[in-house]
Amino acid sequence: MGITPLQFKHMQERAAGARRAAAPVFERTNAMGAVQQTILGLDPSLRGTGYGVIRMAKPFPQTLAHGTISCPGGWQHSRCLVKIVQELRGILREHQPSVCIIEVLFYAQNLQTALIMGEARGAAIAAVAEAGLDIFEMAPRKVKQAIVGYGAAQKLAVAKMVQRMLRLAEVPEPDAADALALALTHAQENGRYSLSASKKI
Repeated sequence: MGITPLQFKHMQERAAGARRAAAPVFERTNAMGAVQQTILGLDPSLRGTGYGVIRMAKPFPQTLAHGTISCPGGWQHSRCLVKIVQELRGILREHQPSVCIIEVLFYAQNLQTALIMGEARGAAIAAVAEAGLDIFEMAPRKVKQAIVGYGAAQKLAVAKMVQRMLRLAEVPEPDAADALALALTHAQENGRYSLSASKKI
């Protein structure tokens, strides 16, 4: 049975004693197959949409940007939605993330709040989809479980753990911390064999 030139070259390398570096059995790779995937996390709200952009790197992810898109209480809803879209377009242009992870909307006790939150979430999704990114959603409880180890953790606990994981100089603002936590959790879910991967929307 014949062998290809490439197979013969590999046989020569093995015979010459070339050694390969040890690697983990389950080496983490990202969903896009890129060496340095950039992830945008979004925690949408009409008055304060949190965002966080991280780039996968070793020994820990690199934080490219995080903050809150804030709108004063006196602004009309339409003006807030425009600002959310415009600000996100700028973030997308500057950092060019490859994927977005957004918080699932769940407000069973207050329908009016759910409707307002839905407006902000829709504006954010439209801006991201316009840029051609894949968008995934994740429940807040799942994020808290992944970051803190407790699904009902307080916002401050999440923010402090995000600060530690990303080696940030200061604790991020609550909405920005939630967005960074979403990005980190998505990275974890796609970096291991998981039966509960994020839902694509």
